[in-house]
Amino acid sequence: MTTTSELRHHLREELELRDITDVRVLDAIEQTQRDLFVPESLRHAAYDDAALPIGNGQTISQPYIVALMTQELRLAGNETVLEVGTGSGYQTAILARLCRTVVTIERIETLSESAKRVLTESGVGNVVFLVGDGTLGNSERGPYDRILVTASAPSVPKPLYEQLKPGGLLIAPVGDESMQEVILVERTVSGPKTTPLCGCRFVKLIGEAGWRPE
Repeated sequence: MTTTSELRHHLREELELRDITDVRVLDAIEQTQRDLFVPESLRHAAYDDAALPIGNGQTISQPYIVALMTQELRLAGNETVLEVGTGSGYQTAILARLCRTVVTIERIETLSESAKRVLTESGVGNVVFLVGDGTLGNSERGPYDRILVTASAPSVPKPLYEQLKPGGLLIAPVGDESMQEVILVERTVSGPKTTPLCGCRFVKLIGEAGWRPE
């Protein structure tokens, strides 16, 4: 029987065959037990390179997308990162291995509580869990060195960009309901500098500065 350690190593090898070259990101992926963040009925598929449902109409993102977005944040280890959309907590766990502090916001309280439980039991202590409208960020704990948005909005929410430090990086999927793109935004002295990264399909970012509730 294949062990989870072997499955994690195989996932790392799959990511290395694509364009994931940051060794720290690859290490974080290999060290993080993705099976802890998915429903028990789907644990057999936890290390497939695919998104999986986690309930409440939400998903745990495809490992490749998690790795790519994390790599593009260019984390050195001393940053404070705002994560918008805690979800399962898997992306949170990856970030926590790579930066000083993660402030993560989730609008669905049960998801936030579940993610907090898993990360606490795993010994992760550098994460601040918040429940609320992630599109508005959390200015009290800002500004942030990096911001990662894990749900799609029509455009980058203005409150999030305003909470980014000068020279900071923000990654978010943007677009309409049928077509989205992950973009990298750098806050420069002359304004936002935007770089497209890849096509994607994320759940909607619901909130005052995102999609309105249906």
